[in-house]
Amino acid sequence: MATLDVIERAARSNPETVIVNKFLDGAYNRARYTLVSYVLHDCNGSVVYSPLHQTVIAMAEAAFNAINLEFHDGAHPRLGVVDDIVFHPLAGASLHEAAWLAKRVSADIGNRFNGKELDTIRRELGFYRPNFQGSQWAGWAMPDTVPLSPDEGPNVVSRAKGITMIGARPWVALYNVPILCTDVSAARRIARKVSGRGGGLPTVQTLGLVHGEDSTEIACMLLEPNQIGAERVQHRVEMLAAQEGLDVEKGYFTDFSPEMIYVPSGRVPADGIPTIKSEF
Repeated sequence: MATLDVIERAARSNPETVIVNKFLDGAYNRARYTLVSYVLHDCNGSVVYSPLHQTVIAMAEAAFNAINLEFHDGAHPRLGVVDDIVFHPLAGASLHEAAWLAKRVSADIGNRFNGKELDTIRRELGFYRPNFQGSQWAGWAMPDTVPLSPDEGPNVVSRAKGITMIGARPWVALYNVPILCTDVSAARRIARKVSGRGGGLPTVQTLGLVHGEDSTEIACMLLEPNQIGAERVQHRVEMLAAQEGLDVEKGYFTDFSPEMIYVPSGRVPADGIPTIKSEF
């Protein structure tokens, strides 16, 4: 928790950015922060500034200084100390504005991949292949020279810090469904049949993971939640789990919906100014 305190102090150093959600999962040894702020334009309408730029960099620097990936393990895959940073447009903001911010941040951090889907990059880098005790991920398990050339930064990777993926995309929802069993192979079978890649629900990406000592979980990314939402995912998981003779708990979101995120008055100027959300 001391490490997270350092990261949060970095986030709160700028009063014009707001942490609107903090999701911790001890079983995964993983944390995710959601921050919101604004973007400003010049007289020609070009984006010139967002407080999120320096705040996210400060958080990344704090994480890099406090965490050594070589001594880090958990039941969730990871490629780096700061695994991914994603910018989403909110309210009147555009994807172009979010992408501008992603490029600025990634250029400063020095490890940006651009032009590929996050899922594709992860597969090419071995994100989904456990490297420790069957279902666990631990430390750095790739060559020191990255097999993909980054658009920013060197090809040689620090084993202690790993890789950070940075990008911008429309809003996605993260929805996890607990399975009351310890058989991760069953969870993976279910996850594969839920995902669009496995012939299940289009625009849904999934992982079947160990979650604690007595359960597993289907971790889902809903790429177009307004078209295929949590209710359909929950129903499909329950149906497939029943075929395996397994019980399912009600799933949960790891973040708020766009409608639930409102900028606190007096903290961030919002009237008529596009707003950007960052997942760190």
